[in-house]
Amino acid sequence: MRILLADKQDITRAGLMYIIDSMDNVEYKYTEDKAELLVALNEDQDCVVILDYTMFDINDAAELGIINQRFTKTRWIIFSEDLSIDFTRLIIATSTKFSILLKESSMQEINEAIWFAINGNRFICQRMTEMLLAPNKLEEEIVLTKTETEILKEIALGMTTKEIAEKRISSFHTINTHRKNIFRKLGVNNVHEATKYALRAGLVDSAEYYI
Repeated sequence: MRILLADKQDITRAGLMYIIDSMDNVEYKYTEDKAELLVALNEDQDCVVILDYTMFDINDAAELGIINQRFTKTRWIIFSEDLSIDFTRLIIATSTKFSILLKESSMQEINEAIWFAINGNRFICQRMTEMLLAPNKLEEEIVLTKTETEILKEIALGMTTKEIAEKRISSFHTINTHRKNIFRKLGVNNVHEATKYALRAGLVDSAEYYI
C-alpha cells in the first residue's frame, strides 16, 4: 500500500515517516503541492493521502470533494492542527473516504487512522468527535482587532506571511500567530476562505482584489 504525504510541515512529515516505516508492506511518497499530488494519483489512485488541508494549496471543501470524485479509490486522512466544525461536517458528509485527525492526536490514534484508511474504513479522532457531538452554540459575533483586520486585508490582497512581516517590520512568527488567530475567529481553514470573508465583509474592494 502506498501513502502520499501532502503536508508542508517538516516535523509532521518526519513523524509520519517514522510511523509508516514501522508498518509492513506500506511505503510513502512526499508530494510538494496540489499539482504533484494529482500527478501521483493519476499514476496510482489506490492509495491513502494524508493531507494537511490548512497548509496545502486546495481552495476549499468543494474542490477537495471534486478531487475525491475523480479518484474514487483514494482514501483521505485530513490531518491538520485546527479544522472548523463547519468544514468537518461538510467534508465527512461528502464521502466516507474522508477520515479526520487533529495534530494533537495521540500516537495510537494516528496509527489507527492510517490502518483504518488502508482497510477502507473511516476514522474520526476522539477530539473531533467530541466537537461534532457538542451542543450547538449561538453564533458569536466575529470581532477582529485593528491589527488582525489589517493583516486579513493584506492576506486577501495576496501578500505572503513573509511579505506582511517585512512590511510591518515584524517577525514571521508574530504574523503567523496573527494569521492563525484570524483563521480561528473566522472559522476558516485557508487563504481562499479567508479572502472570501474579506470580500463579503467589504474589507477588500472587488476591483482592488482583481487588479
